[in-house]
Amino acid sequence: MTALQGQTGSIADILLVEVKDAIAHLTLNRPEKRNALNDDLIAAIDAFFAAVPADTRAIVVSGAGGHFSSGLDLSQHVARQPLDVMAHSRNWHRVMARIANSPIPVIAAMNGAVMGGGLEFGATCHVRVAEENVRFQMPEGLRGIFVGGGGSVRISKLIGPDRMTEMMLTGRTYSGAEGERLGLAHHVVPEGQALAKAFELAGRIAKNSPTINAFIIEAIAQIGTMPPEAGFYAESLTAALSQSGPDAEEGLRAFLEKRPPVFR
Repeated sequence: MTALQGQTGSIADILLVEVKDAIAHLTLNRPEKRNALNDDLIAAIDAFFAAVPADTRAIVVSGAGGHFSSGLDLSQHVARQPLDVMAHSRNWHRVMARIANSPIPVIAAMNGAVMGGGLEFGATCHVRVAEENVRFQMPEGLRGIFVGGGGSVRISKLIGPDRMTEMMLTGRTYSGAEGERLGLAHHVVPEGQALAKAFELAGRIAKNSPTINAFIIEAIAQIGTMPPEAGFYAESLTAALSQSGPDAEEGLRAFLEKRPPVFR
């Protein structure tokens, strides 16, 4: 296991990285702060996704110490000028977009606190596993601030603007089971089992064609923003590209030969 350190060069291992069997495991490692996302941790996440280790086919993200992430580290934001806040928010948008647009699928193993910026981070991941004890919350309204990490767009797409508004106005907390029902999570598991389930899913995803995984992530995201006829055309184009390469040949041949495909 290695560590990516923040811009300050702190000796604290704030992001642990372990790669095994084509799966990279990122651990947010600020347990004393419930893995609050400070500037250094965001920089470390950015650095990882800017240069993902070669041959990685899936990425699992989890938090140390019983929590995924309690959100933005507010100790860095008590007194900032409007332009500073905007620059900070736009940097978050850039880093979160790097994760959301990663051609390598990202699976979040969520437990404990998944709040504010932690939920914004989780919403960028392509597959989300939540333990029953998860506390999904957007408490910014209670703190006198507005979201700045992309939640007004990404979380609203998952649960709808109306429910996002109520969630922020009241500080309402949702459990893992409630979050799955709403769309904040795809899978809900008993306490202590999120990481194992995330690795199970990552192992399954890693066996897919890397090209098709990338197409699924990138094409569906783009098609979702298009008018229907443009979306249909983009779908046909993506299908044509996917079915004219060696992965399609291997997948179809394996199906006919009744064996698992082996994608390169």
